[in-house]
Amino acid sequence: MKVGLYFGSFNPIHMGHLIIASYLIEAKQLDQIRLIISPLNPFKESKDLLDHHDRLLLAQAALAGQEKILASDLEFDLPIPSYTIDSLKALERQEPNNQYSLIMGEDNLEHFHKWKEHDLLVEKLKNIFVYPRIGYKGQKYRGQGAITTVDAPIIELSGTAIRRRIKEGESVSYWVHPNVECLLYKKGFYKQ
Repeated sequence: MKVGLYFGSFNPIHMGHLIIASYLIEAKQLDQIRLIISPLNPFKESKDLLDHHDRLLLAQAALAGQEKILASDLEFDLPIPSYTIDSLKALERQEPNNQYSLIMGEDNLEHFHKWKEHDLLVEKLKNIFVYPRIGYKGQKYRGQGAITTVDAPIIELSGTAIRRRIKEGESVSYWVHPNVECLLYKKGFYKQ
C-alpha cells in the first residue's frame, strides 16, 4: 500500500491540512494518508502547544468517517522531540510491506537539510510530496530524486491565526472542520 505520512503539530488541525490531504488522495498519488501528530517538533516552540492527546482528539474529530485519511499517535511512544527518520524506521518495523512517502510544505523543504538524517530519509522514501507555500521556493532540493512538487491549491491558513481568533473570541467557522469547532468551544481549548 502507498502510504503518505503527513507529520505536524496540527495545533489545531484546520481545513488547509484537510484540503492538502484530500487533494493527494483524489489525485490517486496515495492509497492512504496518515496525519501523524507530533508531541514536540524539534524546530518549534511549545509555548502555545495543546497537549498531544487533545490534538489527536481534534484530528480524529476532523477525520470522522474517513477511510483513507487517518490520524496517528505513532510518535506518542517514541522519544521526544520527534524526528521523522525515527518515526519512519518504527513504521517500517511495524508495517514493512508499505511504500512510504512524505508530505510537506515548501517552507519545510527549505530547511530540510537541518532534519536528522535527511539524506537517509530521501533514500528510504518512495516520494516526498511538496505542496506550495507563498514566499518559499524550496529550490535547493527541487528535481532531486524522490521530491515531487504537487500542484495543490495554496492554502493560507495557520494554527497561529486560529489560536489567536479563539483567544480573542472570534469565529473559526470555515477555518476548521465543524466537528473540530464544536470540540474547541466545548473544551475551551486555546482560550487562555
